Parts: sequence; C-alpha cells; structure tokens
Amino acid sequence: MNHGKVIFWSVTVALGGFLFGLDTAVISGCEKTIQSLWGLSDAMIGQVVAMALYGTIVGAIFGGMPAEKFGRKKTLLWVALLYLVSAVGCALAPGVVALMFFRFLGGLAIGASSVVAPMYIAEISPREKRGQLTAMFQFNIVLGILIAYLSNWLIGTDGPSDWRWMLGVVAFPSLLFVILLPYVPESPRWLVVKRGKTLEALDILKQINPATAESSLKEIVESQHGEVRESGLKEFLNGRYRTPIILAFLIAFFNQVSGINAVIYYAPRIFEDAGMAASSALLSSVGIGVVNLVFTMLGLAMIDRMGRKFLMYIGSIGYIISLSLVAWLFHSGNATGSMLVPGLLFFFIAAHAIGQGAVIWVFISEIFPNNVRSWGNSLGSSTHWVFAAIIAGNFPWFAGKFGQAPSFAFFAVMMVLQFLWVWRMMPETKGISLEDLEKQMIR
Repeated sequence: MNHGKVIFWSVTVALGGFLFGLDTAVISGCEKTIQSLWGLSDAMIGQVVAMALYGTIVGAIFGGMPAEKFGRKKTLLWVALLYLVSAVGCALAPGVVALMFFRFLGGLAIGASSVVAPMYIAEISPREKRGQLTAMFQFNIVLGILIAYLSNWLIGTDGPSDWRWMLGVVAFPSLLFVILLPYVPESPRWLVVKRGKTLEALDILKQINPATAESSLKEIVESQHGEVRESGLKEFLNGRYRTPIILAFLIAFFNQVSGINAVIYYAPRIFEDAGMAASSALLSSVGIGVVNLVFTMLGLAMIDRMGRKFLMYIGSIGYIISLSLVAWLFHSGNATGSMLVPGLLFFFIAAHAIGQGAVIWVFISEIFPNNVRSWGNSLGSSTHWVFAAIIAGNFPWFAGKFGQAPSFAFFAVMMVLQFLWVWRMMPETKGISLEDLEKQMIR
C-alpha cells in the first residue's frame, strides 16, 4: 500500500469533516451574544442555530446526485467553495436574515460533505485500513469542534464584533480545502461503475496498492456483472436494499437522539444553567472539544481491531450512565454549582466519540453496494441531519419551558433502545471488502 498518497488523499478530503465540525460548533460561542444583539426570542435563536441544520438536510438529500453524475472530486470542490462563501457571508452579515441565509449555505456544504467525503475515503481505502481511514472524517469533525471552542474562548465575548470573528475563522481552512482538492484523484469505483473507465481506475488503484490493483479492479467489475448497472432512485427503492436502508436510518437516528448536537451547540448554555460563569462555561466547552478529540483518536485506533459493533456497545453503555445521571442532577436540584455536570458531560462526549462518533460515517459508507452507495449515504446523512435540526432547533425552547432534566432523560431512554438495536440487529463489517459486504447485505 502506498501509505503516503492514500493518507494525503484521505486527509485532504477529510478537511470537509474539519469544516463540518468547525462550522457546527463556532455558533455555540456567540449564539447568546447574537440573541441579545438583535433581541431574539429563545425560539428565534434556536432557528438561527438550526438554519445551518436545515441546509444540511437539503445538502445531504441532494449531495449524492452530483456525486453520481459528475464524480466525487468535482462535488467536493463545489462543497469547499460553499464553505468559503458561507464563512465570509456570516462574518459580514448586516442582520439576522442575512446571517440565516449564509448559515443555510454552510449547512448545504456540511450536508453534502457528510455524504461525499466518507464515501470517497471508503472507496479508495484498502479493506484492512478502511475503518481507520474513513473514520478520519470523524476525527477531523471533532478536531474542528475543538478548534471552534478554543477559537471562541480566545476571541472572547467582550468586543462588539467578536461574534463576527468567531464565525469568520471558518474561511481560512475553507480556502485551504479549495487549494488542495485538485491534487486528489477521482474515486476508482466511481470511474468503473458510472463511467466504465477501467484503465483509468486501474491506474489509481496501482497508486493505492500495486500488489492488489488487478484483483481489486476484478472485484469491482465482477460486482457489476461486467456492465454499468442501474443506479437511480428507482433502483435504490426497489426493495433489494431494504436491509442496508434500515441499518443506515437507525444508526443515523440513534446518533442524534443521543442529544449530541444539543450538547455541541448549547454547551455554554447548559454549563451556565448548572451555575457556571459565562467565561468558565466557554472554557469548559474547550474541555468538551479535548475529550472529544482524545476519545475519537482511541476509537480510530480500535475500529479495525475490535470492530464497529464492539465500539457501539461501549458507547451505548457510556451514554446511558452519563445521560441518566445528568437528568437526575437537574431533576433533584443538585446540578447548580456542582462540578458533576461538566464531568458527566465529558463522560458523555467520550462515550459518543469512541462509539457513534467513530462508527457512523464508516458504517454507512460500507453497507451499500457500489452502484447505489451515493443514494445510501444521502439517506443516512439526511436522516442524521433531519433529527439534528429537530433537536437543536427546539432544545432552547424545550429546556426553557420544562428544564434540562426531561431533555436528558429522553436522551437516556433512546440510548437504551440503541443498545438493544446494536445487540439484535447491527452486523459487523470490519475486514470485509465492499464487494463481499454487498453479497452479505443484498440477498
């Protein structure tokens, strides 16, 4: 395997994940400032935050279409440009409507990148390293979240334009993404399945691993029965792909009903509800980013050794313990002034990072056949973002009206259901080629 090239391609494409995390989390440091600046209600600031998530739904639903027609590489370049325009627009927004519009554009980029980037990495990765390389997308997401929290804390909230700098920092890595993408080749699987360009695909496969290039190409061609197969929405919904569709929907659904995006977007607000000062709440948010990064790295180290299912078990148990205790602390009135809430939320983030965080994008990118993978990734990603928008858009209102305890209790119950799903339904996918997985999933 040509480690240098494959890692460079994977890291470059995974910059879409870095921007995903950065763009997602920067709003947490300034949403209360924006609410005060423009006199917004709890419901309205929830919609300002969720506007990016509405964009992600559209981006996730339709992101697979250009990836099918024009290729993974060209689609990623358009994604990078959207990130850049969104960041500059948010930083210069003259009012709340303009801010919401540019956050929506950023959401389109996030949604499309969550479909195309992990799919591309899975398609260029050798089977024995596929989990680790594809999970680099998630690593970059949490690195972006950490940098966002750290940037927010360093910028602070004292100046009248600090919130603009918080949102504008996304422009710098967006520009880097635009510059590096031309050095990434097209996915060899897309070239074979969508264009029938076997020689061009073979050249890329030789760059990945000369020793296995011929056999990899043979597997890809044979999986298509020697011809370019149907790959439209009608083919995707014909019933043959029922099993991977259900699996993709459920892992994405459970990812969001864990409450992860409620914590990521509103960490300072939750910490302040637990009695912390605003500056301490921002600093504690940096702690969340550090824990997220460390345990994501641990998940990456384990995913190809221990398997996807094992990590999901660990994450589910950690979710249940941490969320239940946070709910009890808020319900009993012991949360205020207690350092247990930040500690338990760090535990919650660690459970997410090593479980769902490390697994979701890898798993969704693995379980669909080559000819419908973009449709499958769109389904999984759009499900993820629909529920993210519902939860993040309504969390401030729900927490303001009913308190934090019912929210965290709901998340804990959902994670009990996730544990049962992992136990009864989730298959193991580690160490199996994408073409062999197709044979297992499609009967």
